[in-house]
Amino acid sequence: MIKIAVFTGAGMSADSGISTFRDADGLWANYRIEDVCTPEALIRDRATVVNFYNERRREMLSKQPNAGHRAIAELERWFEVEVVTQNVDNLHERAGSTHVTHLHGELTKLRSSRDSGLVVPVEGWEQRLDATAPDGSLLRPHIVFFGESVPMFDAAAGIVSSADIMIVVGTSLAVYPAASLVRYAGRDVPIWLVDPGTPDLSLVRNPLTHIKARAAEGVPQLVGILKERYLAR
Repeated sequence: MIKIAVFTGAGMSADSGISTFRDADGLWANYRIEDVCTPEALIRDRATVVNFYNERRREMLSKQPNAGHRAIAELERWFEVEVVTQNVDNLHERAGSTHVTHLHGELTKLRSSRDSGLVVPVEGWEQRLDATAPDGSLLRPHIVFFGESVPMFDAAAGIVSSADIMIVVGTSLAVYPAASLVRYAGRDVPIWLVDPGTPDLSLVRNPLTHIKARAAEGVPQLVGILKERYLAR
């Protein structure tokens, strides 16, 4: 079975109404990275950091997967599909995708402040400030903060390197190390890019087709193309 690696960024969920970080009106317009998304911020002002991610979680739970999410999930009917996402929401899973690797963490989980491997689910949207992990330490958002390593990167690179087709959706290809995943695609593996803008393509060495559309419009269009091209054989 043909294997497809799908790599998604903020533009994937923006069509569901999820706030982005890097757009002109995005989250960073109202928050400084240093105040809400670093280990130092968590130590300095735990309440601000925890409340920031509580709001992100509440927003996520109020939104629904869009047509792009659903189209990616639909690909599993005909292809082996693995999704690698920079997004911390659970919209891929809620759309029906069954193999999702989150590079930057997950809003639906919390983890021990002492042991990064001790991860627990969070009920609803609110993390209490005094909530503790089974090891007794304070829980923190299960998010890869700026300055922290990306523990799932090697697994993601393995997914991309074994794919027959790579799809890239809604990412500027400017956030590292995630952006470098395109370099792990096999030499002749076609890359399909769905994005209305012009991401940084300096690392792309493969045959590239750019569908200049938002995720909710362009991904269903791409799924139709792939079905026609690969299932008509």
